[in-house]
Amino acid sequence: MVAQSRPEPKFDWFIPIDGDGQRIGTLEAERPPTFDYLKQVVQTAESAGFHSQLIPTRFANGLFSENQPLAETWTTATALAAVTSRIRFLIAVRPGFVSPGLFAQMAAALSNISGGRIDINVVPGGIQGDFERLGVTSSHDQRYTFADEFIGACKKLWSSPGEPVQFDGEVVKLDGAMVSPGPAGGGPRWYLGGASPNALSLAGRQADCLLMWIQPVEDIAALMERATTAFEEEGRTPEFGLRTHLVVRDSEDEAWEAAEDLISDAATQVKEQRSAQVRGTAMVGAAIQARPRDQHRVTERLWNGISTVRVNCGTAIVGTPAQVADELVCYWDLGIDEFILSGYPHVEEAERVAADVIPLVRSRVG
Repeated sequence: MVAQSRPEPKFDWFIPIDGDGQRIGTLEAERPPTFDYLKQVVQTAESAGFHSQLIPTRFANGLFSENQPLAETWTTATALAAVTSRIRFLIAVRPGFVSPGLFAQMAAALSNISGGRIDINVVPGGIQGDFERLGVTSSHDQRYTFADEFIGACKKLWSSPGEPVQFDGEVVKLDGAMVSPGPAGGGPRWYLGGASPNALSLAGRQADCLLMWIQPVEDIAALMERATTAFEEEGRTPEFGLRTHLVVRDSEDEAWEAAEDLISDAATQVKEQRSAQVRGTAMVGAAIQARPRDQHRVTERLWNGISTVRVNCGTAIVGTPAQVADELVCYWDLGIDEFILSGYPHVEEAERVAADVIPLVRSRVG
């Protein structure tokens, strides 16, 4: 039996809208998320050859004290698209805060302005208490129902540019909504993250790519198996993306020292804020990321110390360039198509990862 060839893996970087620095979890960011700084991050990633950049969605700072400056997602992505020419933007969106008809117009406009360089990461869940901050109250199940119809409505609007669209869902109702022009090219791809039954079911119906926060290889393999079943039930073939931090240094000892140093000045107030946001969460993936470990060691190479000060993905691969590349290749072998990487601070680490890690991965999977 001849093995099917696979496209080369895609490597993406991350836009730190909470702020950045040599150390994280402090009350204030060493590098606040000003437009000038985020522009530097994005342009560095573009120059380094990354395929895309994930820009997350937040309603309060999720890396430093929650009252610290935070760059709003959509406005920031729009501005950054204007100062780049090649790199794509994977923009995280929480359905429920902008009407689907208006959002479809906004995304089509940005798609055209950027030359078709945007994709959408739908985030139906949320950090504990986040929706309520802005006056939206709904259950985990309700958010997934809305997200399903949100995506369906956008797809219908984009497939018939300039034509009045009727959409009669359980929660999304459109009566003659129109989008003209439609998005550039084939339109944005849809990414969805999650590990709950709701998330996998929705991904199977609507997503082009399922995003997963890094876990041990065997756990990711089990999650991919569940997801593949959900896609196959809809007659679809899944693509998979993996989100992880990296701590890379020339020696293994230096890498582990750098990991511990990253959170060495973390403030008690910040750690308490993060703990409260995870406690009792319905988000399966977030709970897994924050699970207590001895010295934060998840496996020989995985370290979840970042989860003590950061919402959502809080696990890093730690090691030398060769060790980190070996770990990424293990996930590639499982069937991961796209890697969304990050490291602190994001300017210097984008250059390090692009120069020292990615070429090793490419040489081993080519």
